[in-house]
Amino acid sequence: MTAHVFTYGSLMFPQVWRHVARRNYRRAPAVVADHARFAVTGQDYPGMIACPGVAVRGLVYFDVDQSDIALLDAFEGHAYRRDTLDAALEDGAIVTVSAYIHIDKSALSDAGWDPAHFQMTRFMALHCRPVSGP
Repeated sequence: MTAHVFTYGSLMFPQVWRHVARRNYRRAPAVVADHARFAVTGQDYPGMIACPGVAVRGLVYFDVDQSDIALLDAFEGHAYRRDTLDAALEDGAIVTVSAYIHIDKSALSDAGWDPAHFQMTRFMALHCRPVSGP
């Protein structure tokens, strides 16, 4: 079984995706309505929560296999839960996606999170350490 996965933060970046998932997947820009993305206080990554009237732009990875979803679940950790939402693709098609919703709203800052200001080098050093061999 596979699932489409909506990403809106660090996992939108191929360098991070390749570190977490074992496979490359077809991807496309998408928008999830009635949600907002905020910076997690003191971190380089965001959290997304339900918020009527606004939308979050991100990427959908298509047909992600269960082994990679398990890796994504572990990467996101206990601060997020995987929910099923609808996302709109650029061509207007609506697809059902899995998305990671931040659980603790009090951990989110009042500031939105802008992918243009993502600090890739810092994030990779803190959260994507190389996996050591046997």
